[in-house]
Amino acid sequence: MNTEKDFSPLTPNIVRALNDKLYEKRKVAALEIEKLVREFVAQNNSTQIRHVIQILASEFALSQHPHSRKGGLIGLAACSIALGKDSGLYLKELIEPVLTCFNDSDSRLRYYACEALYNIVKVARGAVLPHFNLLFDGLSKLAADPDPNVKSGSELLDRLLKDIVTESNKFDLVAFVPLLRERIYSNNQYARQFIISWIHVLESVPNINLLDYLPEILDGLFQILGDNSKEIRRTCEVVLGEFLKEIKKTPSDVKFAEMANILVIHCQVADETKLTNDLIQLTAMTWMREFIQLAGRAVLPYSSGILTAVLPCLSYDDRKKNTKEAASACNHSLMKLVTPEDDEEEEKSESTESPTKKDGQPKTEVDSNDMLNASQESVGFSNISFFTPASADRPQVTLDLDLDGIVQVLGRHLHDSSTGMMTRIAVLKWLYHLYIKTPRKMFRHTDSLFPMLLKTLSDESDEVILKDLEVLAEIASSPAGQSDQGGSRDSADNKLVLKVPEGAKPGQQPITGSKAADSSPSTPSMNSYFYKFMINLLKRFSLERKLLENRGAFIIRQLCLLLHAENIFHSMADILLKEEDLKFASTMVQTLNTILLTSAELFQLRNQLKDLHTQESCALFCCLYRSWCHNPVATVSLCFLTQNYKHAYDLIQKFGDLEVTVDFLMEVDKLVQLIESPIFTYLRLQLLDVENNPYLIKALYGLLMLLPQSQAFQLLSHRLRCVPNPELMRTVDESKYMDSKQQVASKRASHTQVDYNELLQHFDRVQSKHLEVRHQRSGRASDHPDRKLM
Repeated sequence: MNTEKDFSPLTPNIVRALNDKLYEKRKVAALEIEKLVREFVAQNNSTQIRHVIQILASEFALSQHPHSRKGGLIGLAACSIALGKDSGLYLKELIEPVLTCFNDSDSRLRYYACEALYNIVKVARGAVLPHFNLLFDGLSKLAADPDPNVKSGSELLDRLLKDIVTESNKFDLVAFVPLLRERIYSNNQYARQFIISWIHVLESVPNINLLDYLPEILDGLFQILGDNSKEIRRTCEVVLGEFLKEIKKTPSDVKFAEMANILVIHCQVADETKLTNDLIQLTAMTWMREFIQLAGRAVLPYSSGILTAVLPCLSYDDRKKNTKEAASACNHSLMKLVTPEDDEEEEKSESTESPTKKDGQPKTEVDSNDMLNASQESVGFSNISFFTPASADRPQVTLDLDLDGIVQVLGRHLHDSSTGMMTRIAVLKWLYHLYIKTPRKMFRHTDSLFPMLLKTLSDESDEVILKDLEVLAEIASSPAGQSDQGGSRDSADNKLVLKVPEGAKPGQQPITGSKAADSSPSTPSMNSYFYKFMINLLKRFSLERKLLENRGAFIIRQLCLLLHAENIFHSMADILLKEEDLKFASTMVQTLNTILLTSAELFQLRNQLKDLHTQESCALFCCLYRSWCHNPVATVSLCFLTQNYKHAYDLIQKFGDLEVTVDFLMEVDKLVQLIESPIFTYLRLQLLDVENNPYLIKALYGLLMLLPQSQAFQLLSHRLRCVPNPELMRTVDESKYMDSKQQVASKRASHTQVDYNELLQHFDRVQSKHLEVRHQRSGRASDHPDRKLM
């Protein structure tokens, strides 16, 4: 440094001492500067004060010589001490050169800079708050300083500054938040410790409302929560816990919507191998649970994003039990927010649509039949962003349900083969809930959802299949699914009359009288999707024989409970009547027949068919019979069930002209076993009335003659040997007995209008088709001679 340069009012001795390498000499110079400045303060000579500070800053603190910089720092601190309460007038000139020295490569000099700033701040106290951002910025750098002495000094300064902020009511939070938002994303461990400690302090100050700015720093807090340091994570947990407590106390002041997407992102774990990610996810899910409960419908525009985060967590195991429970609570609370009012906007939006748009249909017209018959692997969903609220392109209220986004999320999870069982169940519960609460809007998505729902019937879990069937049943029976075109049938003279299941929903009334006779599957009890559902279900059974074998009976029994057994059997029989794959038709009829004869769910339908006293029961019998003809043994068992014993005998007489295979005899064997079951108790008791049931006995003898000498043969033979002598069974008053039987027969004949000759002709036609198909199978019978008995 040029010692001859004019540094007045600093004396040459002061200048020399400030440049000295010894700390003691620099300290002596500082005392002289303090004395000099005090004199200027007493004289109120601000010009000279500023001149001294300017010389110390530019010529010493910012000098190229390290000893000069150290002298400048101690000199500036001495100026601040001399100024006392007046130092606030010169803080900018005092602070800026000291902060510059924070970046010095010499650790000792950085330490002296920290010491100097400590003295300046200690004297100025609250007056430094207008310069808080500069101080905070400098301190944040020193917090990560590698030198322990510098770090120790910065911690002292940090505590002093926190005390000043805590005791002051003039802290400018608005100016500070942008800097905090920037620095909160630091990856340095010490910088994070520094940041989180300041947030903790500011959050605890009563007159500083940091909650208003929580949306700007919440993401950064979750980043810090994933730090490797246990101490930093613990501090961050405390801070987040305090914020959540405050949110619960004053929910009306919380900006829920601005933080919803942040929570959605952190509720999803990118790397499950990191334990810190588990903590982040659990904390975010806990916050999400509270948000949904506190904010209510304010989170509905973000519902698709929330579900994206929540649904996978429902399949977690006990290792993440807490996260799973929090996710389950989120899912349940969010579902409760969806109400029938969310379906009401439909009417308003429809009134503003183009006249070319059909009521309740999307603007893009699609043939629903083509969609429903499309490949079952088709998803119909594209990749979307799940972290945006409902589109603002269309008029809507603030709290609109993001139904389109929700359906897309549900569809993706349902289609994904890696989705856990509990997640799939939750998805199906959501779909069912949406069809109940917002049916009109949901039916816009039915054509896209339908193939996936059908595919889900192949799921490994019975519980998933049950929920899936509930959704499909709701689609098939909802009044919102009515369509003039959807339920049309090819055959106008053979229309179904569908009935309402027990416990049907309001608005689903049975059709009676003349209206029932002209109804199609699209009646108020069952909509246009019911018949499509039955067609596609049978098609799936045809394509996936294992599904039919393993789950077919289970699916059909559950549908009988959900959609009324008569509807299911009537519609399936009607569809099978036109089935081109005769082998499948025979297998399907055999399955349906077994269900009809053995399942508890079919008790009412069996009773309806047992006595053909009404026109409706006769129509049902004829409908079933025509399809049952695909399987001769099943047809006979249907006649046994309906007590058409003469017709059963006539059918068995025709069995001699059929191709008797091992499979055929196995079916006869099973029928014999069924005759011995509780289902046919009434039939066995009728064997006591030999005179009035001769064709029953003949039919049973016919079955006996068909059977080889097997266990079933022995069983049926033993039963027939128990048939009593008719002479022994005559009553005392035989005339009254015979009159009673004739009255019963007459009553039954008056109510039944079944053309049995026509049914026999139909049976012959169907069996001829089966025989023709078998003969066209490239000599299969000759390839497998063991399958036919000669």
